[in-house]
Amino acid sequence: MSDETKPGEAAELDAAVNPEAQTEATLSVEELIVRIEAEKADMNGQILRLLADLDNTRKRADRQVSEARVYAIERFAADLLSVSDNLSRALDALPDGERENLTDAGKNLLGGIEMTAKELNTALSRHGVVPVAADPGAPFDPNVHQAVAQIPSEHPSGTIAQLFQPGWRIGERTLRAAMVAVSLGPAN
Repeated sequence: MSDETKPGEAAELDAAVNPEAQTEATLSVEELIVRIEAEKADMNGQILRLLADLDNTRKRADRQVSEARVYAIERFAADLLSVSDNLSRALDALPDGERENLTDAGKNLLGGIEMTAKELNTALSRHGVVPVAADPGAPFDPNVHQAVAQIPSEHPSGTIAQLFQPGWRIGERTLRAAMVAVSLGPAN
């Protein structure tokens, strides 16, 4: 056997190994141009789809990062709501008429509790945690209010009659729904 191959044998070997080489050799120049243009258009379409997918991925990641920034303290804020509730209950436990009868130490203690409650609410607001509007007479919204009772009141039917526990929102999410009594309308 000889390592030398004849010119015809090389073409046959190329055709056997790569069948496209044989078809490209038999195509005319115009057909080859049309074929290459079609491949080019297909690749351009693939590139455009990949760029669109990349852009969508970037937008999704940006949205997730901004949501993570807003809602990162959600659990911590939810834990602090009970502290806010307890401070409010402590302040509500002392009737307004009794405040003047307090000693100086009692007045200082009451002032400290009021300042602590105010500072806690200010800190929550600074981080996007805001109270839900639940004033008596306001419309009932099941997205932010939790009805625990229906009672007759001077307010129109379907509005809030009484607030039992304040609700809170963080960003667009309800952190805790306000517990309210819904009005049945005036009693007969």
